[in-house]
Amino acid sequence: MKFRYSIILLFLLASVAMVEAQQKYYIRMADSEIKRNPEPWMLDFSKAPKWNYCHGLELQAILQVWQKTGIGKYYDYAYEFADMMVESDGQIKTYKPHEYNIDRVNSGKFLFPVYEKSKEERFKKAIGLMRDQMKTHPRTKDGSFWHKKVYPHQVWLDGIYMASPFLAQYAKKFDEPSLYDDVALQIIDCHKYMLDEKTGLYYHGWDESRQQKWSDPETGLSPHFWSRSIGWYMMAMVDALDFLPQNHPKRSEILSILQNLSKSIENFRDPQTGMWYQVTDQINREGNYQESTGSAMFIYTWVKGAQKGYLDKSYLKKGQEAYNQFVKRFIKENEDGTISVTDCCAVAGLGGEKVYRDGSFEYYISEPIRDNDPKAVSPFIMVSILLNK
Repeated sequence: MKFRYSIILLFLLASVAMVEAQQKYYIRMADSEIKRNPEPWMLDFSKAPKWNYCHGLELQAILQVWQKTGIGKYYDYAYEFADMMVESDGQIKTYKPHEYNIDRVNSGKFLFPVYEKSKEERFKKAIGLMRDQMKTHPRTKDGSFWHKKVYPHQVWLDGIYMASPFLAQYAKKFDEPSLYDDVALQIIDCHKYMLDEKTGLYYHGWDESRQQKWSDPETGLSPHFWSRSIGWYMMAMVDALDFLPQNHPKRSEILSILQNLSKSIENFRDPQTGMWYQVTDQINREGNYQESTGSAMFIYTWVKGAQKGYLDKSYLKKGQEAYNQFVKRFIKENEDGTISVTDCCAVAGLGGEKVYRDGSFEYYISEPIRDNDPKAVSPFIMVSILLNK
């Protein structure tokens, strides 16, 4: 009888644990996204399969759910996309290395755990293909990667996230230590050219040639601070630091950049909600709005940075509080049981041919706002895992 009660108790405890797990935001958001996008190529509101940085970003987050829970469906979802897109010889559908689009490289990151589990050589070859792009990717005179071939001489904060963590991970996985110097150079050059000393924030873009209409003729800088671009830069640092050797001569400089920027963004939070605005420093300007992708990236950086020791431990408490505020401000319960993240800037950039993006305040607030953009969903899932929320 005693044994029977023990079995029942264990069953009840397991059931309670399962129910609690299912209420975790990282589970709920991943399940919601899979329900909204039954085929993984449908992520990022796609109409056809494509090798896109948003797919890589969200599949990276979903793979972290698999690593956290051990539930196979999350790995299977990511594998399905890799299986569809990567050919037997390692070539990648829709990916054209000589377009030199730095965004495409980000998706290489989700292939590391897929390759590690599957042991399929095609995934290793695909990772190598993106590494090879960066060997000949065009650069500024100091060595910073151009954002894209079609955006010559331009460095955007976004691009630091797209390539640097991938290259740092590649350096460690495939023993190419010289890559660490390149990773450090990319981060530090942004600090050198794009920091605003007055606010402690970083401008979205820098044009070495000063040819773009959006660039200041003296500095080459774009006119405004865009929260998501700063978020990309911060996430790039905390993720690249995971792989950068402890004794690397530039590690302390990168830590200092991260610590100072983490402190600077504290000055630009909405006093009521604790969240950040689309145009970071224009808090009270008409038309500006609280934006979820940049806010999620800042919170992810604070929490991970504190947990890893890259930031002062006080940022863990700050990050936890900001996370709770984020949930209150941006997470929406849907009638079908799914959840959504609201108020996501769909896209923003600089220059272009069809519609020229001038980097003005009016431009940034004019881009579409939507729910469930991968650039909010993914850091929200990842920071929820870090906090076990």
